[in-house]
Amino acid sequence: MISSRPFAFNAAMPFIMLTVLIDMVTIGVIVPVLPALVGGFTVSPAEQAFWFGVVMVAFGFANLIGTPVLGALSDSFGRRPVLLLGFCGLGLNLFATGLASALWMLIAVRLVGGALQANAAVANAYVADITPPEQRARRFGLLGAMFGVGFIVGPMLGGSLGAIDLRLPFFVGGGLAMVNLLYGWLVLPESLPPERRRPFRWRAVDPLASFSALLRLRGVGGLALVLALNALGQFLQFTSWVLFTSFKFGWGPEQNGWSLAAVGGMAVLVQGLLLGRLLRWFTPRSLALAGLASCSLACIGFGAVPEGWMIYAVILLNLLGYTVSATLNSLISAAADARTQGQALGAVSALNSLAGVVAPLVGAPLLAAVSHLPPGDWRIGLPFYACALLQGAALLAYLPYYFRRR
Repeated sequence: MISSRPFAFNAAMPFIMLTVLIDMVTIGVIVPVLPALVGGFTVSPAEQAFWFGVVMVAFGFANLIGTPVLGALSDSFGRRPVLLLGFCGLGLNLFATGLASALWMLIAVRLVGGALQANAAVANAYVADITPPEQRARRFGLLGAMFGVGFIVGPMLGGSLGAIDLRLPFFVGGGLAMVNLLYGWLVLPESLPPERRRPFRWRAVDPLASFSALLRLRGVGGLALVLALNALGQFLQFTSWVLFTSFKFGWGPEQNGWSLAAVGGMAVLVQGLLLGRLLRWFTPRSLALAGLASCSLACIGFGAVPEGWMIYAVILLNLLGYTVSATLNSLISAAADARTQGQALGAVSALNSLAGVVAPLVGAPLLAAVSHLPPGDWRIGLPFYACALLQGAALLAYLPYYFRRR
């Protein structure tokens, strides 16, 4: 077993990339089938939309509370043990979800799973630990590419398994999480040396305190509002996707799995191959500006297209939209020092968790309101039109920061 002592910077990057890949495959497996599993406990599309929203809110609320705690623990005790805890919690949660026989059980296990799931924030902090500031945008892009690969393989696998049995993807996902736990235990090195760790403080685990710490970072300014609006728009799109395509196009788990895999494929192409080239010509600030504009237009396209195949055209045209997360994360990371990377990126993840709470509260009523409309009706895209408004607001909030920092 590899020691937890600091590891060579270049050698550590492939380890964390593989860890994130397996983690995202595990999560992606359940995305095409979770709404259908909820639907098995309901009697109408409107009721399905409501209870799916409740399940998503439960996970997001627990994640909002748990993420700052785990981020601060990673600053105190290292990234590796917190990642291992997350893999273990994810695996047990997926097994329990697959065994759930009532809605209350589903909600309960998602609460527990959300509290233990901070792998994305800790992985970002890990990459910040092992990467010089001038290379972070590119490496965050590589990490984003692993998220994308996971969202190619995971939904495709989950959709295919879900066509056989709705509960099968949860057991397969749980098994993959246990594989990741074993891999992390045997192979993954520690990235944070003892001299760069800091004592655990309860003040640092308060989500509101982590937000205020984010606001105090030098040079961040209005980026916190941009992050919040962008995250809310992205989560509203994510949480509405499967039910939206089911209502509008009559898609099932397999078709949804392929469409989500296409999103992951574009993320891999842009963040893994094109982002490094784009950064030779444009700054992260400029790419974030173009990406936010692209996301806003793409959301209008998703909601308005009359045929299912056109979804793939919009995914392809939204090329610059896949640069937003990496570029915004690099701007936040550059404003934090080596001792507060975990807290800063944990605060970003907490913003995402807050968006994960609010987005279903917005999306579920919108989906329920259009669930009675005939397939193909343009009004079924109402959640995506709301996404476009949020992304447009993020763009407007970003403009003062962009022009001030040029």
